[in-house]
Amino acid sequence: MKNGFAIQTDMLTKVYGSGNTEVVAMQEATMNVSRGEVVALLGPSGSGKSTFLTAIGLINPPTSGRVFIGGQLVLEGSRANTNLRAFRRKHLGFVFQKANLIPFLSALENVEIALEINGSSRRAARSRAMELLDYLGVGDRAENLPSMLSGGQQQRVAVARALANHPSVILADEPTAALDSHRGRQVMELFAQVAHEQSAGVVVVTHDHRALDVFDTLYEMEDGVIRKQSGVEAS
Repeated sequence: MKNGFAIQTDMLTKVYGSGNTEVVAMQEATMNVSRGEVVALLGPSGSGKSTFLTAIGLINPPTSGRVFIGGQLVLEGSRANTNLRAFRRKHLGFVFQKANLIPFLSALENVEIALEINGSSRRAARSRAMELLDYLGVGDRAENLPSMLSGGQQQRVAVARALANHPSVILADEPTAALDSHRGRQVMELFAQVAHEQSAGVVVVTHDHRALDVFDTLYEMEDGVIRKQSGVEAS
């Protein structure tokens, strides 16, 4: 697969159960995401979006099909070609609907811990964490506990944590669901900024149609099938 892509999926299918209880949650899902591209995946609840996201996030492997990250074949069906846990830590960043910050750690410490788990020294982790908080506009809140931050600020800290280890891929699952329209748009614009400036491939699963103009490409998922929307790619 071409090395210019951050993510490539080839005919991903996920089947649960068998016989009369068989459920096809994802059918031959194919998506290409370039480095520096931010993609939205739309669709109703139960359409298979989370199944797809957990497959490319190397959490819930597909029944069949292939997943490439940065041009490397990582999954062939449920068979892994690498240590998935180590690969996730190094190459993937995750942002969820809730920021899921550790409540008794400051914003700075919440980012530092992701770096220290991956082997960074305390000094290097603090420097990188502060750099990211400044980059995302919450450096002045570095010493605040999560309870002292707004929802939008908490999500910015969560994005900083996701970026900590220089991932080539960022995956976000309904990151604006708990935010008002203004803060939601700010977070969506932040993902576009991260994709374009950090050369990361970003996939955002969302029901939020209020800020779709910030995305380079839109995909829609229904009944487990992904379709690229025509005429929506940004120039």
